[in-house]
Amino acid sequence: MADWQPTASIATLELRARMLRAAREYFTATHALEVETPNLSAAAVSDVHLASVEARACGQPRFLHTSPEYAMKRLLAAGCGDIWQIAKVYRDGEAGRWHNPEFTMIEWYRLGIDHHALMSDVERLINAMLPPERRCERAERLTYRDAVQLHAGVDAFDDPTPVLIARLESAGIEVPQDVRADRDAVLDLIMATLVGPTLGHERLTFIYDYPASQAALAKVRGPVASRFEAYLDGIELANGFHELADPVEQRARFERDLAERKRRGLPTPPLDERFLAALEHGLPECSGVALGFDRLVMCAIGARHIEEVLAFPFDRA
Repeated sequence: MADWQPTASIATLELRARMLRAAREYFTATHALEVETPNLSAAAVSDVHLASVEARACGQPRFLHTSPEYAMKRLLAAGCGDIWQIAKVYRDGEAGRWHNPEFTMIEWYRLGIDHHALMSDVERLINAMLPPERRCERAERLTYRDAVQLHAGVDAFDDPTPVLIARLESAGIEVPQDVRADRDAVLDLIMATLVGPTLGHERLTFIYDYPASQAALAKVRGPVASRFEAYLDGIELANGFHELADPVEQRARFERDLAERKRRGLPTPPLDERFLAALEHGLPECSGVALGFDRLVMCAIGARHIEEVLAFPFDRA
């Protein structure tokens, strides 16, 4: 039986350690407090695109977090200032070339800045963590609309959904029936197949100003959300927001998520009332981002599968 061995080389594990050390040095130099928050929570994420892993502890139902976001924002509301952490996070049903159900995320929040300033912060951190030969020149920045127009040839905001579907089909991409009825799902498929793989070659690329319907936990400005994603080597590395602080709007978004989950026959987990109470207390003006650390290590060594950068992936855990 040979599957007791790690799937990552010892050299890659040493590189992971150096990259994490560089992250700690960067955040220390930029005066952010390293924090730890629970992996187990009484509440779960409502996002229809994410599935939480359920667990039990002390006889009570719990969920392994998909991100430390809600707990970290509770710390922000309590007055912690700039904060960051390295967290193991868990997402059910996510396994494949770029995904492992358990993975490492670096998440951080800066007070008093918007998502544009945070993009610069992300760029500096990534260059601090990458080995010298992989560091990037000045990053490219494109709006979501411009990126889709440039790489897919359609207007993500104005073209009707049948035109978007026709563009996918012209590229030989099958559009499932359940996707056809959901404009955002069609746009996600365009990003995943026609746009994302073309981004971040030779230099880091940021895509910002997503459609307002894809705001998640970001502020909305008219038709766009104050949200960005970072790409390198065609891989999505990070997702960041100018954070929504309005508890009424946040609860409404959660409730819309739960209604959509019910419509799709998905579980409807309990909302994080402690997080919502923290927003009612007052979340300071801030922006935050989550970075997929394992994917960044993949970029650092040119790996083609996430197993190459993990000691023990899901199948060997």
